[in-house]
Amino acid sequence: MSKSGPGGGAGSGPTAAAAATAAQKQKALLQRVDNDISNIVDSFSLLVSVSRVNELPVRNSQEAFLMEIRAGKLVQSADSLLKLVSELKQTAIFSGFASLNENVDRRTAAFEEEAGRAEKLLERVGEEAAASLRELESHYYGSVVRTDLHD
Repeated sequence: MSKSGPGGGAGSGPTAAAAATAAQKQKALLQRVDNDISNIVDSFSLLVSVSRVNELPVRNSQEAFLMEIRAGKLVQSADSLLKLVSELKQTAIFSGFASLNENVDRRTAAFEEEAGRAEKLLERVGEEAAASLRELESHYYGSVVRTDLHD
């Protein structure tokens, strides 16, 4: 059942493909982390920069609107970061299952090999027992003891 082939098959098969997929996923997740954090920092910086108080009511309402937009973007970036953390947790949990499944496959293959060896051994023992039985039967039917008992 081992999919890596004889000798372990380092660098080939599902193990290498899983490693490449994991590396790509890790790169994408790290990129998302960088983007989310830079969005949070930018939004916070802009939020602080537009929050100065001016005397003009129109300018104050524009700044209040900009502050709401920046605050919304800040919350959105933080939410995205929280979702990313959840994804990372799930990835960590399920990658453990992948290695566990790989170990189960390896053990299953070892047990199947052992079962094959045991089956061959039982066949050989059965053949030897049958040959011994035939030999004993021929000795019995040709023996003097048997012919004396039936006469």
